[in-house]
Amino acid sequence: MRQEIIAIFDIGKTNKKLLLFDTALNLISSTEEKFQQVTDDDGFECDNIDLVEKWIRETVNSLVLSAEYDLKGINFTTYGASLAYLDGHGKRTGPVYNYLKPLDPGIAEQLYGRYGGKEEFCRVTASPALGMLNSGLQALWLKRIHPEVFSRVKTILHFPQYLSYCLTGEIYSEHTSIGCHTATWDFDSGSYHQWVADEALPFAQPVPVTTLFTATIKGRKIRVGTGLHDSSASLAPYFSGKRGNFILLSTGTWCIAMNPFNGEKLTTGQLARDCLCYMDINGNPVKSSRLFLGSMHDRAVSHLSRYFKIPESSFMLIKPDARILSKLMEKVRDEKVFAAMINNQPLLKDEPDLFVFNNSIESYHLLMAELTDLAIESVNLIIPEDDATTDLFITGGFSKNLLFRKLVASSYPHLAVYTSEISNATALGAAVVTLSALDPGSVTAPELGLSEVKL
Repeated sequence: MRQEIIAIFDIGKTNKKLLLFDTALNLISSTEEKFQQVTDDDGFECDNIDLVEKWIRETVNSLVLSAEYDLKGINFTTYGASLAYLDGHGKRTGPVYNYLKPLDPGIAEQLYGRYGGKEEFCRVTASPALGMLNSGLQALWLKRIHPEVFSRVKTILHFPQYLSYCLTGEIYSEHTSIGCHTATWDFDSGSYHQWVADEALPFAQPVPVTTLFTATIKGRKIRVGTGLHDSSASLAPYFSGKRGNFILLSTGTWCIAMNPFNGEKLTTGQLARDCLCYMDINGNPVKSSRLFLGSMHDRAVSHLSRYFKIPESSFMLIKPDARILSKLMEKVRDEKVFAAMINNQPLLKDEPDLFVFNNSIESYHLLMAELTDLAIESVNLIIPEDDATTDLFITGGFSKNLLFRKLVASSYPHLAVYTSEISNATALGAAVVTLSALDPGSVTAPELGLSEVKL
């Protein structure tokens, strides 16, 4: 008897993965591909979408014909800040441009000027000014810089929906892709911003993320999902099961805090502090903040390693010592040693005064105390006045840092703080959505790898 599976294509900038889940959300197979990038019509590197499409089609054909698996559904999760353009025949025209491509600042400034100024435009679209990372501005750039190409465009799809379209031929959008700092959605009105209509940008209308379409592949009818933006997909597993309000703190090079239960509108002050909004799988805003935590940590540890003449890896073995922290806080309470706030932004000092420390253990304790303080400030930016949060989940690299997780837990004694270890969280989230759409009553809560942080 063939095993029933859900196939999830997890498409990153570097790695393209295929993950197969059974109907109990167990990962049963994972494969990975890397494709050489090509250049666009301006000579800037971008994904080789032709190869990606070919790989997806060949893989799906193989799964449909498999004697081992019974393919029940397919979905996609990808980086969201990219667009695909379809002509009047439904064929892709032009490349999928790289969101790292430079944007003529005049294009954005003209747009901001027509719709209330930069600050108000960014606030209402919950999109910090990020150039081409505001993917709606990619379409405006194409219209302004390459009008001959844009004249052929009849439909604009976000990247996750384009990949789904390649199998189904269905044209639509969904909220997780629209809401990922695209600068196209008016979070005050809950609809596309007026500028999208004024510029006649043919974005597809959104459908619920649980929508499934039917694709006929090798004679079989296969259900295919809408595709999801990767950050929103990573939140989806935490909505399953009976849980209260939570905040997800995803750590690594960037420390991203996400609160799906903050209904307050984004303020200009929050925007200035690197906050934005995504949208979750239910189409609701997700207040989010970010901090360059991992980069700051690694730079500081490199400095400490040279100063104390010890390997960088030795700092990871240091265990929390409350007496050391208490002593250091008293000693340097009036001024930060490592961190500084410059123009309302947290930065690492170039030359910290390390003479205040007797040894490397003291220095690392204070470094983590200061970095955790910055992380807590970042989290606090997305906590509403009428907060009903009960749980805080820490994922990623810093969930393994004893000092960090203890300091976070001590900062929120009223919350249950957990570390959560999920492999392939974005793909798992897409699988949760797909299975809930296929059979709403059958989906069990996925294993989140939770471990409570005890003080």
